[in-house]
Amino acid sequence: FPVTITAHETDYFKTLSEYSSGEQYEGRKDLGNIYKGDGVKYKGRGFIQITGRYNYTQAGKDLGIDLVNHPELAERPDVAAKITWWYWKNRVRPNVASFADVKQVTKQINPALRGLEKRRQFTKDFKLAQK
Repeated sequence: FPVTITAHETDYFKTLSEYSSGEQYEGRKDLGNIYKGDGVKYKGRGFIQITGRYNYTQAGKDLGIDLVNHPELAERPDVAAKITWWYWKNRVRPNVASFADVKQVTKQINPALRGLEKRRQFTKDFKLAQK
């Protein structure tokens, strides 16, 4: 199931780095971006598009990877995969009653529910492909 979520986040696996500069995250204390430049430095990366100083710090600490000083490591497929499973285990699974509820899963990754319809379609296509 994470593949249906990450397909949207990575533009169908075309990129492991958010297309925008990350300036829109400047000053976002809810993401832990407390220093000038944090928004750009800790923009979305990886399969799950981890965003913000707080998430990079927590994932790095738990995975033993220095993502705070080297956020670009989140773009490496091996590291991106580890981060995705870390995020899924720590941020999604504990907060979702049913993984069939695409809206609730999406809300854990993108609270604004951007791409919800695409994620629903990906999930439907993925389930059909499994048959």
